[in-house]
Amino acid sequence: MDDLERRIRDAGSALADLREPLVAGEPWPLSEHWGTEPEADWGPREVLAHVSEMLPYWTDQLQNVIAGDPATAVAFGRIASDPSRLARIDAERQRPVGEILDALSVGLDEAATFAGGAATEHADRLGLHSTRGEITVRASVERFFVTHLEEHVEQLRSILSRHPA
Repeated sequence: MDDLERRIRDAGSALADLREPLVAGEPWPLSEHWGTEPEADWGPREVLAHVSEMLPYWTDQLQNVIAGDPATAVAFGRIASDPSRLARIDAERQRPVGEILDALSVGLDEAATFAGGAATEHADRLGLHSTRGEITVRASVERFFVTHLEEHVEQLRSILSRHPA
């Protein structure tokens, strides 16, 4: 198993371990500021909604990079203020935490499988991100999946540590 695939699966296991306290903490209030404000201000529903929407988004984007012309860096990605991103987060955060966790488990498995398969085979393929510039598929998986996912697991742990049981 590729290290990035393992780290995605480990983050998925960590999220599964947080399921009980996250569900027990319901109803989590919706954050007033959840759009382009710092993600650190988000509550559990916004964090989970974002993870749920980001995994299939980045999998699709990087599959497009791999499918594109290998002689050029293929444009991909978005910025935080992308209207479709915000709409998906808003719709997803309306759901109960348990439902969001169920939905994102599918995206986690697909992202991990992608990281250990096509992303490994085409690790050096270049994409062109609007703010990060040229970036390899492997570096993209590490940043957009692995590191970002691990950051959100820690964010949820921090929220739960401040929430009275």
